[in-house]
Amino acid sequence: MPLDVIVVRKLGVPWQPELAMGAIASGGMRVLDQELIRLERISQEDVEAIAAREKLEAERRERLYRAARPPLELRDRTVILVDDGLATGSTMLAAVRCVKSLQSSSVIVAVPVASRQACAHLRLVADECLCLAVPEPFGAVGEWYEDFQQTSDAEVRDLLR
Repeated sequence: MPLDVIVVRKLGVPWQPELAMGAIASGGMRVLDQELIRLERISQEDVEAIAAREKLEAERRERLYRAARPPLELRDRTVILVDDGLATGSTMLAAVRCVKSLQSSSVIVAVPVASRQACAHLRLVADECLCLAVPEPFGAVGEWYEDFQQTSDAEVRDLLR
């Protein structure tokens, strides 16, 4: 089974970067939480600046992770998207939309832990959404891991090789 990567970056609220106001995939597919943006009074200029910065970082990582390999052809294929977990689900939503735009035949989301809201929302947009644990209350993805350290670029490249 072929393995590839779709890099998605969270668009964090300017004064609270861990709070996602949206996400962007390396191809430019963007998801925004317009209600949060309105409630937090985040300017369109701030949204655009953060999106531009994160798009560049997503593209940089995708080039680095793939090395000289071209992206897989996803047309008419079943694609399984995995992540370490879903809090808001915005990054996975961007990934699902990105893969669907490439005309995949079906998209399956598979995660070990997720919030109830994220699972419910993704079940509306993906063909299937598998969440092994949906704890209540849900605090953060990292709470469900003994070791939740960031994975380095070198580790990702090694694993993809």
